[in-house]
Formats: sequence, structure tokens, C-alpha cells
Amino acid sequence: MTHREILEMLAGLLAALFTAIVSSTIVSNALPTIIGELEGSQTQYTWVVTISLLTMTITTPIWAKLSDLFNKKVLVQLAIILFVVGSIFAGMSTNVPMLLVFRGVQGVAMGGLTALAQSIIGSVIPPRERGRYSGYMGGVMALATVSGPLLGGVIVDTSWLGWRWCFYVCVPLAVFSLYMLQRYLHVTTVRRDVTIDYLGAILIAITAGLPLVWVSFAGSSYDWLSWQTAAFLGGALVAGVLAFVQEARHHEALVPIRVMRTRTTALAIVGSLAVGIAMFGAPVFLGQYFQIARDHTPTEAGLLMIPLMLGSLVGTAGSGQFITRTGRWKNVMVLAAALLIVGLGLLGAIDHATPLWHVSVFMVLVGVGMGGLLQNLVLAVQNTVDVTEVGAASGTVSFFRSLGGAIGVSVLGAVLAHDVKDRIATGLQTLGVDPAKASGGGSTGTLDVHAMPAPIAHVVRSAYGDSTGLIFLIAAVAAVATLLSVLAIKEVPLRRTVRKIDDEEAVRDEVDATV
Repeated sequence: MTHREILEMLAGLLAALFTAIVSSTIVSNALPTIIGELEGSQTQYTWVVTISLLTMTITTPIWAKLSDLFNKKVLVQLAIILFVVGSIFAGMSTNVPMLLVFRGVQGVAMGGLTALAQSIIGSVIPPRERGRYSGYMGGVMALATVSGPLLGGVIVDTSWLGWRWCFYVCVPLAVFSLYMLQRYLHVTTVRRDVTIDYLGAILIAITAGLPLVWVSFAGSSYDWLSWQTAAFLGGALVAGVLAFVQEARHHEALVPIRVMRTRTTALAIVGSLAVGIAMFGAPVFLGQYFQIARDHTPTEAGLLMIPLMLGSLVGTAGSGQFITRTGRWKNVMVLAAALLIVGLGLLGAIDHATPLWHVSVFMVLVGVGMGGLLQNLVLAVQNTVDVTEVGAASGTVSFFRSLGGAIGVSVLGAVLAHDVKDRIATGLQTLGVDPAKASGGGSTGTLDVHAMPAPIAHVVRSAYGDSTGLIFLIAAVAAVATLLSVLAIKEVPLRRTVRKIDDEEAVRDEVDATV
């Protein structure tokens, strides 16, 4: 494909990817309004976010493997149609259970679009040239992640639209992407007999799903150390072992163990976990920080997230151009991982009185680091496999990135809730108020701070502001594993062919010609 043909194809592919990722973050600033109108509970509040991440995480490796077996164009169009259906019915929801079901449908489609976008790019563009286009893709992912809360805030603050347009607004762009892909996407499918690993899919779903369900309810519905915790984690461990055995022996494994055993893939998986935490956690917790601790509207909170978006764009586009021109990728990722640690560590020092321009600078560092790692970890893995396995290899990294993000957000949210509760109780006792009798004193996320007396409101805002730093400090510690993983990856020159075998033949021919 020529550069122009690739850009025409990418227009549709990136439009679909943008809508999918926006849908996962657009509800962040709209959730208090949505749950309030639908009369939902605090647990349901959390699950509106968690359910889409859960279904996306579970289905990503399944879609990725299917892309190696069936027509990628048909699959990506199916994912788009599924996304449109989920969005329309989510917007029409009359109660929270209905909303959760169709948020789950959206998550299934999001998993397909994420996996198939990477698989298609890996199937038509050689790794040596892929850095430029991966930069475009990473930039769109970063833009969508950060702009979602801003768009959701504007919609909620616009009275004539209402929260239902948080779901409807993505539909036109999805339809546009469907048209562009139908017209411009041309990808060859190798026809062969295929076998679907249904048992592997079920075991992978159980392995990924149980920990997410556990962290969503631990500390609230039951203690962290309890028989329920043992049941969830024990079940996940058993399912994980069975999944490993199944994938190791199945010739069409959804998550090829042979690919995961390679040093590059294994290290990329570890490195992608902290990237997932930063990608999904930063918008959620910073949006909450700006609204509750700093008393900004949803729209203002979205605008304050722009530095994170700009940093992500610089990181993805800059690293992509550098890699395309030089063919070197390891030093870029090492620098990005270091910036991610520094940025998260500095955010770990913020409190309710930190100057906003300080927070903005810290967000830029996190954004640059995240952007420099997001697609380049996938690129490093794609460079080690043939095009016939590029879908499964890419999907494996995306799966663990999403899993790290989903579990990380849930765990950090639980830490935040616990620390906020303790700080509020201490602050209320200082005021001479009994925390047990204070209305809403122990809740998080849905607090109507404006309805509280000024002294209590100050305690609550201070508690949220001072607790937010703790979770970013934990995220910075997790990011150290990313830096160590990137340092341990062996840099392999990016090949100039789509198929690995073609590159190997080209090298042999060059050696023969030299001799």
C-alpha cells in the first residue's frame, strides 16, 4: 500500500478506535448525574466504569486470535456495528442494570476495535515503517483517553443535551469509520481450516474476570482478608493454570504460549501493566481531584486535563517519527519509562493546595512517558513474530495492558476510598462532629459537597486532595517495573518487510551477494 492508501485506511481505523476509547472515559465526569437520575447505588456507580473494562479485557485476546484466522475487514466492521448497538441502547437505558448490560456490549466491541486496529496495521505495514503510523495510533488513543472526560463534562453541563448524549455522540463517528473501512481497507486473508479454542476463551474469561470482580467489592461488601477473597483468588488461580495447560496444547491457541515465552513479549507484558494503570487511572482520578478537591465543574475539569493530552501526543508522535527515521526504539522507551516514573512520583506529592500549574507540568511528564510506551511496546513484540501471528501477539500485550489498567484502577480506587474515609473522620473529629452521624461522611465519588456546611465541605475537599497523591505514588512504584522491563529488552533491528520470512530471505540474499 502507498502512503496515501495507508492514510485513507487509517482514517477509518483510527475513527473507530477513537470512538471506542472515548466511550470508556466519557462517563467519568458524567457518572454522578447518570447514577443520580437512574437512582443507582455506590456499587453500581463503580461498575458502570468497571464492566466495560472487564469485557474489553476478556475479549481482546479472543478478537486478536480471530483476526489471525478470519477476514480482518469483516471482523472490524462487526465490532463497529456491535459498538453502535451498545451505544444506542446504553443511551436509552431506563435503569442501571440495563445500562450495565449495554456498557458490557460496548466493552466487547472496544476489545475488538483495539485488537483489530493493531492487527491490521501489523498486517499491511512493515515494522521499519510502522513507527510513524503507530505514532498516529498512539496519539489517537491518548487523545481519546484524555478528551473523553472533557467531552462528557461539556455534555452534562449543557442542559439541552443531557447525559444520554454521552453515548449517542460516538455513533456518527462510528458510522463514518464503517464507511471508510468498507471503501479503503484491503487486506489479504489466508484461507485455511481453522479451529476455535472455545475452552481457552472460557478459561481466559474466568481468569481475567474473577480478580476484577474481587477488587470491585473487597473492602466494602467483605473484608480484604476473608473467605470470599480466598474463593475469588483461588478460583482465578485454578482457572489460570487450566488456561495455561489448554493454550500450551491447543494448536490454535488464543494466547500462544510459544509467543509469550519469548523474552521480548514477556518483558513487554510486564512493562505494559503500569502503562495501563496510567492510561486508565490518570483521567479517572485526576478528574475526580479537580472536581471534588479543587471545586471545578465537569467542563473545567476536562479542560484541566489538556496538559496530559498534549504530553501524550508529543510522546506518541515524537517517538514514532524518531523510530521511523532511525530504526532505534529501545532508548526511546527507556526515556519514556523514566519520565513516567518521574511524572507519577511528582503527582504523588500533590495535595488540596498544590498550585494547578505544578499539577499541569507533572501531567505533561506522565503524558510524554505514557505516549512513548503505549504503541512502542506492541511494536517491539510485532517485530519478533510473523504476520500470521501478529494479531495474537499484539492482542496479548493489549490484554495485559487493559488488565493492568482495570485491576490498577480498582485497587487504587479502593485505596483512595479507604484513605479519604480516614481523613474525613479525623477532620470531623477535629471540628467536634461525630463522623458516624455526618451525612455522607463515609461515601466517595457521589458526595454533594456543595450541599454541606462550609467547614465540613472544607474537610471533605482536603481529604480528597491529600489522598490523591497517595495513589499516584503507588502508581509510580508500579512504573519502576516498566523501566526495568524495558532496560532488559534486547533491541532487535526493525525489519523492512511485513512477513518475517521475507525479511530473513532478504538478509540471506544480501549475505550471498556480499560473498
